[in-house]
Amino acid sequence: MSNKLIKLLTVFLFSCFLTNAQESDKKDYPLKADVETIDGIIKAYYEIISGPAGEPINFQRDKSLHYENALILFSGTDNDKIYNDIVNVFDFHKNSAKTKPGIWEYEIERDTHQYGNIANVWSTFGVKEKVDGTFKAKGISSVQLYHDGNRWWILSWLTQSEKTDSLTKK
Repeated sequence: MSNKLIKLLTVFLFSCFLTNAQESDKKDYPLKADVETIDGIIKAYYEIISGPAGEPINFQRDKSLHYENALILFSGTDNDKIYNDIVNVFDFHKNSAKTKPGIWEYEIERDTHQYGNIANVWSTFGVKEKVDGTFKAKGISSVQLYHDGNRWWILSWLTQSEKTDSLTKK
């Protein structure tokens, strides 16, 4: 075989390998397991942010969980002032870091209230810097869900990290 033919064959086989590798990395979202149950959507909600530092955040998967223009709200205190930051999921993705910060969020406890095709999930979470590490922070999220007859959607979520100072002063 000539060197030119070997090079062409090598390039062809390499491009086939890359195409197959790219195709196997592509997933059709939403994943059925992510949206068919409340457990599945909450599990996916935490998996998207969890992982080693520098790993890309899967915004395609996250978008598949959220209803169009779902609201995301962050509440807390900064210098003893209470704040709420409200953004829709599209702007949240656009303005977020593109890679994971090197944390693992775990659900610690859940209180679900469901009526028909709507549900509110109070999800207490803990944040670790290592998979098997200790919790460095805790908080709670209120996740509002809607079932359209085929799947669950996140309509909105409100989250607040635990603080050592009290937000409610009497």
